[in-house]
Amino acid sequence: MGDLGVAQIWKMAVAVAAGSMIVGAAAAQDAASDPYIWLEDINGARALEWVKAENERTLKIFQADPRYQTFYQRTLEVLEAQDRIPLVTFRRGELYNFWQDAAHVKGILRRTSAASYRTATPDWETVLDIDALAKAEGKSWVYQGMQCLPPEEKRCLVTLSDGGRDASVLREFDLGTRSFVEGGFSLPEGKQDASWVDAGTLLVAREWGPGTLTDSGYAFVVKRLKRGQAVSEAQEIYRGEKSDLGTFPAVLRDSSGRAYAQLGIRYLSIFEQQAAVLGGAKPLVLNIPKRSNFVGIVDGRVVLALQEAWQTGGQSFPVDALVSYDLTEWKQSPNSARPSLVWKPADRQTLISSGISKGQLLLVLLDNVRGKATAMNFADGAWTAKPIDLPANATVQLSSTDERSDRAMFQVADFLNPSSLYLYDGATGAVERIKTTPPRFDASKSQVTQYEAVAKDGTRIPYFVVHPKGMKTDGSTPTLLNGYGGFQSPQLPGYSAALGRLWLEQGNAYVVANIRGGGEFGPSWHQSAIRESKQRTWDDFLTVAQDVVRRGISSPRRLGVVGGSQGGLLVGTAITQRPELFNAAIVQVPLFDMLRYHLIGAGASWTGEYGDPRVPAERKWLEAYSPYQKLVAGKKFPTPFYITSTADDRVTPVHARKAAARMKEIGAPYYYFENLEGGHAAAANNPEKARNVALEYIYATQRLVDGN
Repeated sequence: MGDLGVAQIWKMAVAVAAGSMIVGAAAAQDAASDPYIWLEDINGARALEWVKAENERTLKIFQADPRYQTFYQRTLEVLEAQDRIPLVTFRRGELYNFWQDAAHVKGILRRTSAASYRTATPDWETVLDIDALAKAEGKSWVYQGMQCLPPEEKRCLVTLSDGGRDASVLREFDLGTRSFVEGGFSLPEGKQDASWVDAGTLLVAREWGPGTLTDSGYAFVVKRLKRGQAVSEAQEIYRGEKSDLGTFPAVLRDSSGRAYAQLGIRYLSIFEQQAAVLGGAKPLVLNIPKRSNFVGIVDGRVVLALQEAWQTGGQSFPVDALVSYDLTEWKQSPNSARPSLVWKPADRQTLISSGISKGQLLLVLLDNVRGKATAMNFADGAWTAKPIDLPANATVQLSSTDERSDRAMFQVADFLNPSSLYLYDGATGAVERIKTTPPRFDASKSQVTQYEAVAKDGTRIPYFVVHPKGMKTDGSTPTLLNGYGGFQSPQLPGYSAALGRLWLEQGNAYVVANIRGGGEFGPSWHQSAIRESKQRTWDDFLTVAQDVVRRGISSPRRLGVVGGSQGGLLVGTAITQRPELFNAAIVQVPLFDMLRYHLIGAGASWTGEYGDPRVPAERKWLEAYSPYQKLVAGKKFPTPFYITSTADDRVTPVHARKAAARMKEIGAPYYYFENLEGGHAAAANNPEKARNVALEYIYATQRLVDGN
């Protein structure tokens, strides 16, 4: 989690406690009736032999297509292009970038000055070479970032994963000497998190021994680790419950690096948390909503983001609002300090991210799924807001903030215009475009239209269509429909060179559905389609698909669906509930067996989103749509392409494996490919990414363009 205000706290999910007799009986029943339980042994010899055979079959078919090599090379060319924007992080008055290309497959961490970065060819200094490190240590290291101790930011904790799994090692690194610290902090592999307290102290949450992980596979015990101590000597300072999602440490600091509180944060569910101030005689549990999280400290105010409406001390704050406390009052007595409103959303508006520079609170908003940015300051007892002059009708991302000044970087893009990087100077309000990606495909023949489909309950469901100019509305256009619809994560317009080069340039169309369950219109949009109401997400997606057909944009013969993770589950429900609507389905790192998902990977984390199959009443919700159980003989499904990774320890490859095996059993056609590395991203480096992309677009072209 790191320091609050520097890194966002990772949202996860919780396993709802259920009686052991129910858990055991349900698991035994599932295992007895499922002939493919053996595929849940992820690295078992029998399972890997099955994977090898499936991979060989799929690669033989798709790589034999004469277009495959062109697709692969055109994708790899973009991924390794030297004129990509090197996105940076402000640190120690310098700019840091992680870079991968043909010469640095695993990547290098490098740095340059602000002045040099503004030039066309910055002068980079290599700080850490992951390829060299992996070769020296015989590991397939994947760099997963670093957090540095403010204000000097000289000593950092580097996170490395073997193969891209969520489990990682943490090692202390010196940015000055560009080397790992001999005898420094070093935490062995595990699902873990650590926060700096000072140069000699970390707060660590990890597996400390048997019984110290939650049902979801995350830590629930936080300990204080002093420099020179063995991990086994760390002192426990906070403890959650085994039924929690997990418990994590954080340190609340201002932009100068001064620490005001050490926090233990219990994630009671994926959307609910309980924060406590540590360091006293006993932890002080804070009187704040469970659906809220700290943003950080700015202008002497502690800022809190609300994911639910809150009534406190005679005041009412709406859902999705920001509130703040006077820092002095909060420090003296956190539960007596009185909050006041910072910002609240307008209609069809939501806050999607925030950051803090030296003296400004920066907000990125969605306004009817279009990005906007605002700078806020507190002075003379009131908050004031100033819009940041960025391009309209595009997706805006806050790329980095500088805690030594009021500078920040914003990334702006849309479907047809490549990403540009803007430098914002909070002292003057000036905005300057300093980097832009050259166009990667010919967008002159395409245009973007935003439509709305109407759900059964009258709710307007927006969606974007990227389509050829002058497109015939006779249903003849090959179209890919993408969606997610979960965990309050929005699907936004973005520039994809692969999509443009391999799909749009051929005169095809692409649709992004902004369905309920996502975060396009804030917490209420999400919470209206979870647990017992999750079918609403699937219905919204099908409503958009039908609207695409009704408008003549495409037709069932030419329409395919694509989605990953929760989006893979979305695709699974689409092709099992309305298989006649589609002729292709790209199912990426999916959830699929929703009756056993709590036993697979980090699945127990997500009962807050879906429900718990160990609870009989909730199991009924899941039985109604679980795609794996809906793959039955005698029903015609569109031929799907399942793509996943052996190293995915979050969702795992198990769902995709079992779905493919079930389809083979019933004699239904399918394709399957499982990359060995890459974790939940399904690829660990650019060549692997290019291969996956080429396979997917060859499949889509064969199904929707050729008519195979």
